[in-house]
Amino acid sequence: MDGSTLQLTDSLFNDIIKQHELVLVDFWAPWCGPCLKLSPVMEQLASLYKGKAIIGKLNIDDNAETPSKYEIKTIPSILIFYEALQVERLVGNVPIDTIQLALNKYLFKEKF
Repeated sequence: MDGSTLQLTDSLFNDIIKQHELVLVDFWAPWCGPCLKLSPVMEQLASLYKGKAIIGKLNIDDNAETPSKYEIKTIPSILIFYEALQVERLVGNVPIDTIQLALNKYLFKEKF
C-alpha cells in the first residue's frame, strides 16, 4: 500500500476485513457532496495509518450487497472493523479527530 485509500468492492470486502486486524470503510457515492468533502480526510488517514490500519472506500452505487448487509441508510457512513467484527459506526462528515479517536481505541488495544 502506498498510503492511499483502498478501493473496495463487494467481492473484496470480506477478504479484506478478515485479513487485516483493523479496517476502516467509508461508504460513499460520487453524487454525495458530504462524501466528496470527506474524501481528502480518508486520504490523510490512509497516510497517517499506513502499516497500522487499512483505510478503504466502497462506492455504494457500484456495490449494493455490502451496504445492504451492514444496513447503510445514510452516506457517508464509516464502519470500523476490528478482528473482522464491526466495532464502530460513524455517520456523516465527521471530523478527522473523531475518526482517529475511534481508530486508536483498537489500534492500541492490548491483547490478553
